[in-house]
Amino acid sequence: MKQKAPIPFWKLSGSGNDFIIIDYRRPLPSKEDMRLFVSKVCRRGMSVGADGVILIKTSEIADYGWHFFNADGGEAEMCANGSRCAARFAVENNIAPPKHSFETQVGIVQAEVLPGGKRVKVQLPDPKNLKLNVAIEIGRGHETSHSVNTGVPHVIYFVDDVEKVDVVSLGRQTRYHASFAPEGTNVNFVTLSGAQQMNIRTYERGVENETLACGTGSIAAALVAAALGKIKAPVSLRTRSGIMLTVDFKREGDAFKEISLEGDARIIYKGEIEKEALL
Repeated sequence: MKQKAPIPFWKLSGSGNDFIIIDYRRPLPSKEDMRLFVSKVCRRGMSVGADGVILIKTSEIADYGWHFFNADGGEAEMCANGSRCAARFAVENNIAPPKHSFETQVGIVQAEVLPGGKRVKVQLPDPKNLKLNVAIEIGRGHETSHSVNTGVPHVIYFVDDVEKVDVVSLGRQTRYHASFAPEGTNVNFVTLSGAQQMNIRTYERGVENETLACGTGSIAAALVAAALGKIKAPVSLRTRSGIMLTVDFKREGDAFKEISLEGDARIIYKGEIEKEALL
């Protein structure tokens, strides 16, 4: 992205997942320019710092659209926590009303900024490619994995205690495992804590580390647990940040429909990105 003047932006956080959001309703720069811009501006300690960048764009089929980029500069199809933050940004900036829709690579997302403005509920496209009880070789042993695509691919491991899991090591091995090549996968570790509750930690592809929350991962975990008969909707998930997310859905046979995610979307600050932030 060619920078001739400071770039106005807002920083929002969805349950600890933080994003730089820019109103960019004009033609997108080249992929290489965007990758360089995003990877530099997301550096913590050297620039703004974030898990990703969201560019708001115009849409002919919804109130607006978006481009979502992971911290490494790669564009991703979906980010559920990011979608809540984008929805609040759009409402705060009079781009859309409290109930609206926006366009993503995986379809139309329905969003509602709830009264008070600090919580957002989004309804996401139906999941695909659900696979249960698949053994994969990790290190010197085998792990029982479950996977589903909730806009982006996710693997789920059920563990006795998420606090004792080496999320980065096992997550990275799984993310780059041949079974999920070439695009790789996000990896979630889940401990059930009640009939409708679970604790979750996530290794995110594109960030290449554990994040404080992952919306699509929380949805994936809830759907897999329901498919295995371990839990029922609505599901409350405690993320690494300690903030709760709520996943609701309807089940029709083996299919899941009307999937929603509700959680906070807080404004952290507003500012301008200077050239020095991209050195």
